[in-house]
Amino acid sequence: MEKEAGPDTAVLRLDDPWDEASAAGWSEPDGAGATAADGRPRPVERRGHTAAEVYLEVQDSPAFREVRRRYRRFVVPAAAAFLLWYLAYVIAATTAHDLMARPVAGMLNVAMVAGLGQFLTTFLLTWAYARHARLHRDRVALELRWETQEMTRGAER
Repeated sequence: MEKEAGPDTAVLRLDDPWDEASAAGWSEPDGAGATAADGRPRPVERRGHTAAEVYLEVQDSPAFREVRRRYRRFVVPAAAAFLLWYLAYVIAATTAHDLMARPVAGMLNVAMVAGLGQFLTTFLLTWAYARHARLHRDRVALELRWETQEMTRGAER
C-alpha cells in the first residue's frame, strides 16, 4: 500500500500483487484460467458431477442418513421434554398462584425455584446436546464433510 506523493493528493492506492492472479491463470491448475484471443477468460473444462449432484449423492448415502437419525433421536425427545417443562411452568405460574407463592427457603418460593430451574435445564440441555454431538455424530459428520469436499473439488458449481 502506497500513498501518492504530493501536497494536494490524498488518494490511497492499493497495490495488491494477487489482484490479477485469477486472470493470469495462477489459481487454476494447468492454466485452465487462461484467456481467449478476445481477452475474455476461457470457460474452465471440468469433468465429473456438478456440486448439486454430489450433495444429492451424499444426502442419499447411508452415513448421512445415520447422522440425521442420530440427530433426530436426540433432538426430538429433548425438545419435546423441554417444551413440556416450560409449558408446565407457565401454566402453573398463571393458574396455581397459591402453589407458586409457597415459600421454599427464606425468601425463595416455588415460582423462583422453578424459574431458576428453567435456566438450569437450558444449560444442561446445551451441555447434553454438545456431548451427544461429540460422541455420536461429529466424527461421522466430519468424514462426510471431507468426502464431500473431495468429491466437489473438481465439480462444476
